[in-house]
Amino acid sequence: MFVSDCRREFYDLIVTQRVLLLVASDVDALCACKILQALFQCDHVQYTLVPVAGWQELETAFLEHKDQFKYFVLINCGANVDLLEILQPEEDTFFFVCDSHRPINVVNVYNDTQIKLLVKQDDDLDVPAYDDIFRDEEDEEEDEEGESDGSEPLEKRRRFEEEVIERTMKRRQRREWEARRREILFDYEQYEYHGTSSAMVMFDLAWVMSKDLNDMLWWAIVGLTDQWVQDKITQMKYVTDIGVLQRHVSRHNHRNEDEENSLSIDCMRIAFEYDLRLALYQHWSLYESLCNTSYTSASLKLWSVQGQKRLQEFLADMGLPLKQVKQKFNSMDVSLKENLREMIEESANKFGMKDLRVQTFSIHFGFKNKFSASDIVYATTSLMENIEKEGPETTNFIKALDSLSRGNLDKLHQGLDLAKKQLRAIQQTVASCICTNLVISQGPFLYCSLMEGTPDVKLFSKPVSLCLLSKYLLKSFVCSTKNKRCKLLPLVMAAPMDVEQGTVIMVGIPPETESSDKKNFFGRAFEKAAESTNSRTLHNHFEMSIIELKTEDRSKFLDALISLLS
Repeated sequence: MFVSDCRREFYDLIVTQRVLLLVASDVDALCACKILQALFQCDHVQYTLVPVAGWQELETAFLEHKDQFKYFVLINCGANVDLLEILQPEEDTFFFVCDSHRPINVVNVYNDTQIKLLVKQDDDLDVPAYDDIFRDEEDEEEDEEGESDGSEPLEKRRRFEEEVIERTMKRRQRREWEARRREILFDYEQYEYHGTSSAMVMFDLAWVMSKDLNDMLWWAIVGLTDQWVQDKITQMKYVTDIGVLQRHVSRHNHRNEDEENSLSIDCMRIAFEYDLRLALYQHWSLYESLCNTSYTSASLKLWSVQGQKRLQEFLADMGLPLKQVKQKFNSMDVSLKENLREMIEESANKFGMKDLRVQTFSIHFGFKNKFSASDIVYATTSLMENIEKEGPETTNFIKALDSLSRGNLDKLHQGLDLAKKQLRAIQQTVASCICTNLVISQGPFLYCSLMEGTPDVKLFSKPVSLCLLSKYLLKSFVCSTKNKRCKLLPLVMAAPMDVEQGTVIMVGIPPETESSDKKNFFGRAFEKAAESTNSRTLHNHFEMSIIELKTEDRSKFLDALISLLS
């Protein structure tokens, strides 16, 4: 059931209870969690936080805690499956689900008692009508028994014949209704996509309760930027949501010119700006950033000798000396940095990079600390998917969560260093895949498989890193191929998951087209292909388009996928 008033139907109910927070492993979920934690701290709400990376962990966490808790809050997990069927909870257990995954399962939508969905009211959900999906059981049981009072045999027979005809009609209507229901559900569930960021939904709640702080606003911005960096939402949706947040930023961060009201330099302030679409360039060198940002790397085709020449020409066109470009951005000459954005934009237009400017926000505190929202996204993602083992499974989650607080700058800087390594690894892998022709056209889709022993292959056993690699690879392949048909195809990518168990992780990415609505059909396609071939797959990720598969079942699974999508 959709919650129309988050304050009355959600927050006021749980504020006096003990609550279990089940939080998915993505940056948007972490940001929503931080906002909710801050609200809970204001009102002294008792809660327990459990990170969950997939459906199995969600079930385990629920089973472990169901006796102590009656109120569960699920962040970025649980909306797109039938929760009651999976978890089998008691009748006095309540779930509040704040999840950006779409489509939302129809049983969750029409359950009025135990499941409450926290969704932005403006979202276009296209949920099928109740009567098209559910049918009262009374209709089926009616007229099961015929009457026999001792009336005339002729009349009795006539009545019996009428009943038979009526039942036949009802059965036919039921078959037609079921066929229509299957069709409606197929259309509704066919594509996977994302709605408004969960962090924005939580910030709206804080704002309605007049408890919104600048920190919470920043977390909402980072949550939205995560959706944009991971390519989960359309450019139109991103710009619209940026506009909504910009009004809040103006409200929280207006500065009076007179000295009495101006804030100390140490205070946090958020600013809206048009920035360059270059990853981490303020914490790196401009040269490294240009080489390791997917947009510039794909546009200039940096994996080729010709591409490297074009990069040199691009830098020469801007009039930037190599010595300046290759040193840390902070150490560049101030005179060069003053008009840097304008210079880069002007030259980028000549080289066909018309979208190098992007609307975003930055945060300042103190003289040295300035971060853009995308810097935080890359750093937090890298901390969460850090492959260096440092204790229990939840260590990475806690570190990533901590890095979002202003007081933990050391963790944030550690995340930025890891993010640089990750981006370098992605670009090197993209270059080697294109230069060695690893991307193959399989008919209805492109396919690329990373072999065991590939450099950094362990990093790509993590879902977010593999998704980033797949999106960067598809973008670069579209720029490099001359085959027009291949430019319109989606990509399926596989990487080794666990060598001992003989499993691979596989992800499906929608086509890289101008009008792309970011809807992904691979979730349902993977399920059907696995079903038809009895492949040993594990659909454990909250993103339906990511699965784990036994290595020896891969070829028959791919054959089924090809015939299904042809």
